[in-house]
Amino acid sequence: MNPFKSSLYWRVLLSFCAVNLVVLIAGGYLAQRFIAYTTAVEIDWSALATSADQAYEQGGHAGLDQWVLRQRHEGVEATLFENGRPLHPIRLPPSIWRSLPAMLAADRGIVFRPWHNLRLYVSVQPVTGTDGQLRQLVAISRSHTRLRPHTRAIILFGVQLLLSLLFIGLVGWWVARSVARPVQALRATARRMAAGDLSARVNHRDPTRRDELAQLAGDFDAMAERIEALVAHDRRVLQDLSHELRSPLARLQLIIDLAQRSNSPDEAARYFRQGEQEIVRLDRMAGEMLALSRLEGGLPGMEREPVDVAELFRDCVARAQLEAGERDIQLRLEAPESAVVSGSALLLERALDNLVSNAIKFSPDGGVIELAAHCGAAQVMLSVRDHGPGVPAKELEALFRPFFRGSNAARADGHGLGLAIVQRVARVHGGNVHAENADDGGLDVRLDLPLAGMPPLE
Repeated sequence: MNPFKSSLYWRVLLSFCAVNLVVLIAGGYLAQRFIAYTTAVEIDWSALATSADQAYEQGGHAGLDQWVLRQRHEGVEATLFENGRPLHPIRLPPSIWRSLPAMLAADRGIVFRPWHNLRLYVSVQPVTGTDGQLRQLVAISRSHTRLRPHTRAIILFGVQLLLSLLFIGLVGWWVARSVARPVQALRATARRMAAGDLSARVNHRDPTRRDELAQLAGDFDAMAERIEALVAHDRRVLQDLSHELRSPLARLQLIIDLAQRSNSPDEAARYFRQGEQEIVRLDRMAGEMLALSRLEGGLPGMEREPVDVAELFRDCVARAQLEAGERDIQLRLEAPESAVVSGSALLLERALDNLVSNAIKFSPDGGVIELAAHCGAAQVMLSVRDHGPGVPAKELEALFRPFFRGSNAARADGHGLGLAIVQRVARVHGGNVHAENADDGGLDVRLDLPLAGMPPLE
């Protein structure tokens, strides 16, 4: 999975980037305020002027140079002026340079807190040296306090470290909480399902969440619904199978008992033939159940191949001619030359055989069965219509359920599995099947399949 397409990935990444940006801005601002109000020392401008004059008197220009550098490291730009001229170069904004002659001419201590709009503290302090010479200190600072650079760096680092821990901790708590809650819900639901409660669902319905975790919760619920449906289906099939097996087994037991008590070999042989018929029925029903069970698992892609379903339909009708002829039933087929679908020829053949066989069972003697295949733009439609009694409207929906035998089932032999197999075959081929009563009587079953290369039908 590409992480750059993950909304959760971007949410976490952008959150941490935003936190770091906030830490940098807020940390710098708060550190400055912290320094200004707690650890800094108020600048004594008069003492600073005396210190500068002493450095100049003791070391001359070289001594003054060293003193200027020390002040600059502590955030103060200062030098001495003598007769209106600086004894060491000083960096001042143009507006201060323009006002400086007037401030020097005032010949008194001046402090601006701060200087107009520059947010700079400006001070001019007169000082008289031991040699009787009048000099003036000109100094500017961004703060009215002073602090050694290494102390300032330590405080700044400490404040930013605390803010980083605080903000990252908050974001980490938020991310962990947003991830842990759906995971815990999934875990609790999985435990309930493992304990046998197949109706358990995550039910994550937060409309504000569309990330991978919300999708995972939705997929988990879909999987749980599918598992519950499959288990319910298997239980129902097992119950139906158990019920269907009892009758032939009971008959077989009775036949064997009668054969054992028969008075002649001919009578015993007759009972054995009946028993053999019951065994054949049991074998056929077991085979249909096995096919139905395999179809529930879907059709593997490797088993798909191009299948001409029109040709398959014609072959099916040809095979059914013998059975239909015994009851003088006509099979009228209308099919195109070719209609190719992608799937299993064996399964499709079985589905068509079941449809035709079912129609023959319920057709009256001498009746007609209409079979047709029509090709559309994306699908082929196959229909089998008989002229039998049809199916009561309330039973149409249950017609494709395994072992369902409607009120007309007594008219023909069967186990109620043929149409269920047809429905599974249609489903694994991306098609669908439905049945309806024709207007003038009889049942019309229609099987729709997508043509090869076309998407599954809705």
